[in-house]
Amino acid sequence: MIVLGGEIIGEGWNRVIATRDPTAHGEMVAVRDACRRIGNNGLQGCVLYTSGQPCPMCLGAIYWARIERVFYGFGTRDAAGIGFDDHFIYEQLARPAEQRAIPEIPLLRAEALEILEAFAADPGRVRY
Repeated sequence: MIVLGGEIIGEGWNRVIATRDPTAHGEMVAVRDACRRIGNNGLQGCVLYTSGQPCPMCLGAIYWARIERVFYGFGTRDAAGIGFDDHFIYEQLARPAEQRAIPEIPLLRAEALEILEAFAADPGRVRY
């Protein structure tokens, strides 16, 4: 759950199997719910309570949303004990990109930079 000023503003639980969506972790569902409820993509000043230490995907969302603090029960090593691969992903992220299990291959950098620069130059762009 996500709490702001003592009030629950977002709730979520694991929906991966139910929705066939690998991103539907409880933390992700709670972030989406909180943002929808408050009408903003930022959750500054909020606290997240979750049963397990967030995986890298959820941690990324937590940082992007600017959540202030996270409280959790079991850790990534505990989760690995029942088959969740969060610890493996943390290990992969600690490696240089060229040494990871899934290759990351640069492609069409010049064209991609043109798109990025056009986006950066757009005076109507919404900053987040």
